[in-house]
Amino acid sequence: MKTENIIEAKSKQFALRIINLNAYLRQEKKEFVLSKQLLRSGTSIGANVKEAECGQSKADFYAKMNIALKEASETEYWLELLYESRILPAHAFKSIYQDCQEILKILTAITKTQKINPEE
Repeated sequence: MKTENIIEAKSKQFALRIINLNAYLRQEKKEFVLSKQLLRSGTSIGANVKEAECGQSKADFYAKMNIALKEASETEYWLELLYESRILPAHAFKSIYQDCQEILKILTAITKTQKINPEE
């Protein structure tokens, strides 16, 4: 039985939330530019994590996880812009932003560990 990969599971759940948020922003708020950026970066996190799991080397794993970290940071930025511009209401922002922060912390820990121990 395969053990659950926490970052893989969390990034996939986050991507699903981002997809639903994108639909809400497009349908209810008629916002198409920032929501598209958010969709791209928010779903890219999990895609890069998944790619890292099949990395050809430790360096490849680190590179993909680092890209996932960058995408999570970009997603954080788009969420902040949507909230601070009053497009995204506080109740919708708070929970998804917390999830983004959690993913950022996990990815930061993974990339720091890999950077310290690149040969392991």
